[in-house]
Amino acid sequence: MIDKNSKIFLAGHNGFVGKNLLKDLRNKNYSNILTAERNKLNLLEQYAVSSFLKQHKPDYVIICAAKVGGILPNSQKPAEFFYENLQIQANLIHGAYLAGITNLIFLASSCIFPRNCQQPIKEEYLYSGQFEPTNYGYAVAKSAGVTMCKAYNEQYNVNYKSLNPCNLYGIGDNFTDSGHALAAILRKCHLAKVNRKSYITLWGTGVALREWLFVKDFADIIEKIMSRNDITESFINVGVGKEISILDLTKLIQKIIGYECEIKFDNSVPDGMLRKTLDLSIIEQHQIKAQTKLEEGIKQTYQWFLDNIAEEFN
Repeated sequence: MIDKNSKIFLAGHNGFVGKNLLKDLRNKNYSNILTAERNKLNLLEQYAVSSFLKQHKPDYVIICAAKVGGILPNSQKPAEFFYENLQIQANLIHGAYLAGITNLIFLASSCIFPRNCQQPIKEEYLYSGQFEPTNYGYAVAKSAGVTMCKAYNEQYNVNYKSLNPCNLYGIGDNFTDSGHALAAILRKCHLAKVNRKSYITLWGTGVALREWLFVKDFADIIEKIMSRNDITESFINVGVGKEISILDLTKLIQKIIGYECEIKFDNSVPDGMLRKTLDLSIIEQHQIKAQTKLEEGIKQTYQWFLDNIAEEFN
């Protein structure tokens, strides 16, 4: 069982989830967090990763590092999303095993499940159908990471867990069109307010349903799972159990921002999976759940956007 003095290597500490997790761990008085800048450790290089882990011998590895993006970059660059994610996770998981590290958390994604998956989605539905074509490169790579952790647990008797979050949003998100939907929509609604536009245009049809988890809650959940030795499942969905359409999400964001205008949709751009609500039976049986309501999380996200990066887009 991990304690506050255990050495934790946080891979991807400068990313969206990584920054929030690093702050959460420090706020909870973890005193021995190991990080590495990209110019000092290239996670795509197998030898460098293996040598780093053997040298530092952390007690725990958390893999937040990944190449991520929204529908458009995923559909335009499937090879990059496949190769980089597959390489990063394989180097870290196998490198941890070679270094004798028995505790590891890998972050997957709800997009790994089949496009037309039964709802709500149980962990066991992985590989039960075809991947969503707009992000198959990323999805195949991430599903391979889940399988790799499972295989290493079975063959080498290690404790490698895969946490599978629904869509994430919050402080430090990517608010450009290459990011995920909520952040991109928030930016468009903000610019509509600043420029007094009569309408905004969003991608897709607006009917797709999504489940949104505040990134600060996800960071807290990662720490909770890491710190408990009674959680034995190796693949765990993490979400909120509620979904909202892209259209209704946009209306909620407009309400929070304080500016309503017409919402148009460009249906030449695909929606992606029409629905992907996660079954939370496993995590709920351990009495772990997200605390932040969607409206409150968006308010905090928008305030951070205004305070930190809004001027970049004005």
